[in-house]
Amino acid sequence: MLKTLDLALKVLKMFTKERPVWGGRELANEMGLNHTNIYRILETLEKNRFISKDKVTKKYSLGYATWELGMIMYESLNVSNIIRPVMERLRDKTGESIFLTVLDKDEAVTLDVVEPENKVKFSVSAGSRAPLYVGATYRTILAYMPEDFIDSVIHSDLVKYTKTTMTDPDEIKTELEHIRERGWAQSQGEYTWDVVAVAVPLFDRGEIIGSVTVSGPVYRMTEEKIKEYVPVLMETRDEIASVIERYQLKLKV
Repeated sequence: MLKTLDLALKVLKMFTKERPVWGGRELANEMGLNHTNIYRILETLEKNRFISKDKVTKKYSLGYATWELGMIMYESLNVSNIIRPVMERLRDKTGESIFLTVLDKDEAVTLDVVEPENKVKFSVSAGSRAPLYVGATYRTILAYMPEDFIDSVIHSDLVKYTKTTMTDPDEIKTELEHIRERGWAQSQGEYTWDVVAVAVPLFDRGEIIGSVTVSGPVYRMTEEKIKEYVPVLMETRDEIASVIERYQLKLKV
């Protein structure tokens, strides 16, 4: 019974984006299996609406039951069960806190946080909001916004959260240019004292939607470590972007 179930699942997985339609004999030949066994499986899958058979061509394609299951799975997708494992791998590689931040109008919101065990942690938690001019996590988003939007942010009343918070419009604009040139941002103690953050922008189909950050205390986040983290941070960002595109996720606050 389990062997037949395993074979039936393998048959279903043969219906891909690249090859969505199969004839029974074609499928049997491709899988190197007995034609009679394949047809029995196809008939059972068709009976249960997992595949459908064209009346004219006699070829098979995926059926409505497969679509229904896919929709149930799609509707259950969220950051925790899809993107968090990607963030956890980055956490394990760096040993530092990882933040996924998303743009929400003229602010940034921490959507998810993955922290290391038995190490100094930070007060930033999921749901925290911050202005876009403060620190690497937020400026790496601001850097890719339209110029008029940038001007409206940097020429507003900028709060100095710590003595190192960047509040001079010209200085911020220069830093934004620097971020665009190298593709990542770095800051130290601008929002939380004695904390270094390194962040990369997160895009969805070319549009800036947020950032991914690795952050830790000054004594651990050395220049040598930062150079080591930037490439894996970018790889993680690209993996998250790929997941967002593949599952058509909308990162919402």
